[in-house]
Amino acid sequence: MSSVVLNPQLATLPVYVPGKPIDEVAREHGLRPADIIKLASNENPLGPSPMALAAMADVLKNLHLYPDGNSFHLKRKLAAKLGVEPANLVLGSGSNEIIEFLGHALLGAGDEVLVSEHCFAVYPIVAALFGAKLVTVPAKGFHADVEGLLRAVTPRTKLLFLANPNNPTGTLTSREDLSRLLAEVPPHVLIALDEAYVEFLADPLDSIALVRSGVRPNLVLLRTFSKIFGLAGLRLGYGIGAPDMVAALEKVRQPFNINSIAQAGALAALDDTAHLDGTRANNRQGLDLLHSEFGRLGLAFVESHANFVLVEVGDGARVFAELQKRGVITRPMGSYRLPGWIRISVGTPAENNRCLATLREVLGR
Repeated sequence: MSSVVLNPQLATLPVYVPGKPIDEVAREHGLRPADIIKLASNENPLGPSPMALAAMADVLKNLHLYPDGNSFHLKRKLAAKLGVEPANLVLGSGSNEIIEFLGHALLGAGDEVLVSEHCFAVYPIVAALFGAKLVTVPAKGFHADVEGLLRAVTPRTKLLFLANPNNPTGTLTSREDLSRLLAEVPPHVLIALDEAYVEFLADPLDSIALVRSGVRPNLVLLRTFSKIFGLAGLRLGYGIGAPDMVAALEKVRQPFNINSIAQAGALAALDDTAHLDGTRANNRQGLDLLHSEFGRLGLAFVESHANFVLVEVGDGARVFAELQKRGVITRPMGSYRLPGWIRISVGTPAENNRCLATLREVLGR
């Protein structure tokens, strides 16, 4: 046995468990991959932008060259789309990497990280990784308790994570509550507002205006190309913040962390408004169907503002397993302390209907 001494926090560090991939489920249950639908990871059921696919294919002949380490063209186009400067942007391998950048830049032993109950699983992992203390404020009916979060801030609080809409609940913090939080959190606390699903909202708070104006220098927005853009396999996310904070995050970023294919795909996807509009329309239709049918089945669910729905099914692990045996992959919520619930991503109309029919079968309804 090795005598190398590991960092002590690794002994209790939780491990992120992703939704099961189709090939793995096929192997486990003797199914054909083509007969399996995956509604577990909030992916875009319409696939990637066709414009992105064409652009990515075009760069393959140059893969012997290193990518642009500063992602110059992508940052310029993204900044223009958002109405900010390139200096306001930092790119990561998924928004998860931006979360890790925040840990590198801000956290040490004894610092506090503040989250709401039922938060995204990566926030506690990053807090533990850097030896920080996680402070969890109980939710109110699956919603973040903004007043409770404000009360929980101490001189040792370094970082506050809030996802809006939230994963895995799909809940939305109201404009009034969010404005209050942003106004009243003291300046020594960095607010990481995770907006991975913000593009699905019809009328979101203009959080970027707060960064653009400089009135919230302790605010960093987290966004991604994984969800509405349909580019989860590229692993590309970005942070939007004040130039001095972005410069600090750039110091902990690995060189060439955004590959050439990802840069080309994202550049093209930003212009594919037809793909974005189609995704929003499919999502709205899918949410309406899932909400309606869960109510018809007598199942409790949380009304969602994202691209998934949290639904109570009794024994979440059993229902997840039975659905998976039948070729429908969902997400059990035991790791989020919601053992009676599963999370179902919005699929295509055909996928949604198959999922509902299979769920009825499993529940005997």
